[in-house]
Amino acid sequence: MERPWLKHYPTGVPAEIDATRYHSLAHLIEQSFLANATKEACICMGRTLTYADLDRASRNFAAWLQSKGLQRGARVAIMMPNVLQYPVSIAAILRAGLTVVNVNPLYRPRELEFQLKDAGAEAIIVLENFASVLQQALLRVQIKHVAIASMGDMLGTLKGAIVNAVVRRVKKMVPPYSLPDATRFNDALSAGRGLPYTRPEIGPEDIAFLQYTGGTTGIAKGAILLHRNLVANVMQMDAWHIPIIALPPPIDRLLTVTALPLYHVFALTACFLFSLHLGGHILLIPNPRDLPSLIKELSKYKVNLFPAVNTLYNALLHHPDFGKLDWSGLKAAIAGGMAVQQLVAEAWMKAMGCQRPPRCSPATAATLPSGPAPSACRCPRPTSPSAMTMARRCRSASTAKFARADRKLCPATGSGRTKRQR
Repeated sequence: MERPWLKHYPTGVPAEIDATRYHSLAHLIEQSFLANATKEACICMGRTLTYADLDRASRNFAAWLQSKGLQRGARVAIMMPNVLQYPVSIAAILRAGLTVVNVNPLYRPRELEFQLKDAGAEAIIVLENFASVLQQALLRVQIKHVAIASMGDMLGTLKGAIVNAVVRRVKKMVPPYSLPDATRFNDALSAGRGLPYTRPEIGPEDIAFLQYTGGTTGIAKGAILLHRNLVANVMQMDAWHIPIIALPPPIDRLLTVTALPLYHVFALTACFLFSLHLGGHILLIPNPRDLPSLIKELSKYKVNLFPAVNTLYNALLHHPDFGKLDWSGLKAAIAGGMAVQQLVAEAWMKAMGCQRPPRCSPATAATLPSGPAPSACRCPRPTSPSAMTMARRCRSASTAKFARADRKLCPATGSGRTKRQR
């Protein structure tokens, strides 16, 4: 079959990927834990977890999940923003041989009820800020096991206590709730240390995630994502971005801003799984709508990858402190989720010191492209050293919108609803 889009691929991007490199996401994750044990994996609110920390915590939580009698493939929901417990939970669920069901933490009770029923979830990990919503949903849906996390759980004893006190008593961000049979997240981790963990046999055709749509055009629909699907997505990211990362200036570690919510598949793949695969450093932003706090966090680091959506790029560009940020380490700004407005794209490229705008379209993981090939903009070092043009070299690669997908890689039912595995 003729593949005319290949002639548009930049130098260094292969025509094919090896989707069999890892037989599951659990395999990919554990290999990264082993290879990068001493490196920093995730940072949130000033607290860092190394890959060894993430390995231990996820192993302990996986053991706790297995001790609850959850059978292989059972669905476990996660309902929280980007906090350190999120990557621990994802890794633990996958390592336990279970299926992740990402849930929007801003859901109302009826929306949560629908998704939990539709997914057939047997357990849920929820941040206490949203526990009152879960309590209302549980009046009409049965969940066998509930783990409740707090904002400060993994921030250290002193800082964690302070953060929890502020969140609960000062900012009043935790509405009253009653879930007497729930287990505290840290208690589950502690219990898991003394429990046996059995590494399950997980294959590429096993289900890794039930990933739900936003429901903007009707009820939310769950897409079945196999381990093979997401391993292929990570390998696609690897193929496109390794040549970019190799461009000067050299970097000691890859730092990816994760301001997009991890319950969204864009952030899940482009931020978390890809960075984990490379042994990179993942900067977790719990609330990207708080622009002053976001900019304060960005000012502490030299960012290398910045996946975002049109609204976030636009908001940052119009913030008075945006020009104070150092973007000299930026390798790629990845746009997705919706089309980037031309004015926003041009303003961002100008701010980064790029001389021509990219072609912009929604970034999606593609298997069978039927549209134009992705475009890239390689930018020379800016002649002006001003704060708004600090990037030495940047690249914006907006993946073309693809009209169709390989049904073998998207085993959804004809109605778009998830097919429950009994």
